[in-house]
Amino acid sequence: MSRLFQDISILDKTKEYIWIHCSSVGEINLTDSLINNFKKNCKYNILITVFTDTGYETAKNKYSNEKNIFILKFPLDDMFILKKIFSQIKVSKVLLIETEIWPNLINLGNKYSKVFIVNGRISNKSFPRYKKISWILKPLFSKIDKFFMQSEDDKNRIITLGACKNKVFVTGNLKFDISFETFSSEDMSNLKNIMNIDSRKIFVAGSTRQGEDSILIDIYKNLKNTLLVIVPRHLERVNEIETLLNSSNLKYKKLTDLEKNSTSERFQVLIVDKMGILRKFYSIADVVFVGGTLVNIGGHSLLEPLFYGKSPIFGPYLQNVKDISKDILNLNIGYKVANKEEFLNTINLLETNPVSEDKIKAFFKSNQNATEKTIKFMEE
Repeated sequence: MSRLFQDISILDKTKEYIWIHCSSVGEINLTDSLINNFKKNCKYNILITVFTDTGYETAKNKYSNEKNIFILKFPLDDMFILKKIFSQIKVSKVLLIETEIWPNLINLGNKYSKVFIVNGRISNKSFPRYKKISWILKPLFSKIDKFFMQSEDDKNRIITLGACKNKVFVTGNLKFDISFETFSSEDMSNLKNIMNIDSRKIFVAGSTRQGEDSILIDIYKNLKNTLLVIVPRHLERVNEIETLLNSSNLKYKKLTDLEKNSTSERFQVLIVDKMGILRKFYSIADVVFVGGTLVNIGGHSLLEPLFYGKSPIFGPYLQNVKDISKDILNLNIGYKVANKEEFLNTINLLETNPVSEDKIKAFFKSNQNATEKTIKFMEE
């Protein structure tokens, strides 16, 4: 109910607004470069609305000290509240990140401002569902000024669903423009010290989902001189992972416990039971697995480990990262595995023949500037 009773009087009425609507944490993070670009144009305030509570908290943490950025929880497409916002402030542009389709927001956005789909994506899974309601989507899409899609496939799909082809542009993926944080050698050394690494290798399993941890534990049992770090996508699964480790007779620690009381006791598995620290673990990893790919979720960010020079290993379920995973596989800077044997062979391959960091840097450089293209087409 808090979404429907927010204080919108906090919105400053002295400037025009760019309204950026995001679903969750991922969309908040990938809009960094867009928001930084808009911040330079001092005539605009920025209103960010977020659908999930975790996304809202992430946005607050990022931008609470920015006087020209205002953050609200998305009011569930409530016509009355949305109309109240549009009538209280002058909105110049509404940006819907990654195909967030909310009918009232689109209709009112079209009435009061311009509406854009930014970093648009239509996944293999959602396309058939959208096709069934294309008769609803087509008139809604007519209210959108331009569609900035990640790939040619996404462009063709949105046109099939009813978007006017003259309004659809391929601008690439904003994920390549994300400003990933860097960590000092002291930061990384301190983290290793907390973990009692000694001479062991570090196997980081990032953003794991239900059904993957048991597979990863089975793989880990075949590795020597290695510490397994499990970073679940959702913290409510920590108890479930503890149960799996206990049944496997593996000694484990939780990160929050180690941070409170360091120990010299040797353990085999670390459970990362806090948010926002995965990238730091990627930076110190020797082996990286990206979750949501061994079960039918569709995959999480493959770019994060690559940024830190680590070749990601991932499973066959890649519908959320389809284009990026294809590029990674074509360039041989990451590896897809279907079973335990392939996983273990890949770990051995990476140990004897690691991927060149220069090759990874070239991949990032060739895919950047999605932000620049988006803003250019938006302003034309």
